[in-house]
Amino acid sequence: VNLVESGGGLVQPGGSLRLSCSASGYTFDDYAMSWVRQAPGKGLEWIASMAWNGYSIYYAEFAKDRFTISRDNDKSTLYLQIDSLRSEDTAVYYCGVLSDEDWFGGRYYFPTLEKFLYWGQGTQVTVSS
Repeated sequence: VNLVESGGGLVQPGGSLRLSCSASGYTFDDYAMSWVRQAPGKGLEWIASMAWNGYSIYYAEFAKDRFTISRDNDKSTLYLQIDSLRSEDTAVYYCGVLSDEDWFGGRYYFPTLEKFLYWGQGTQVTVSS
């Protein structure tokens, strides 16, 4: 199994980014997925989760206005659109795969990446002028 996040980088405040999480080695459209992030010196913070078919989507309160999660099952790719970027969005962004037990149990994120079924290596987003 391989999850590869990409699309991060240095962006000015107010800018936008679309992060991608490309998956391989398992049946992508069998599983729900989440985006989480980790800012410098802080723990993992949940951003959003999406069901295998894209029909159920959940966002953290802070993410409801500027973040959009989506997926393309034909491309085995999960996306995160981030608009109006702020300095506090600076973090490493990770995608994670949720087991059915966790998804249907309402567990969309965890304090450590290892609790996900599968997870990627992360992509750095730095928001600075």
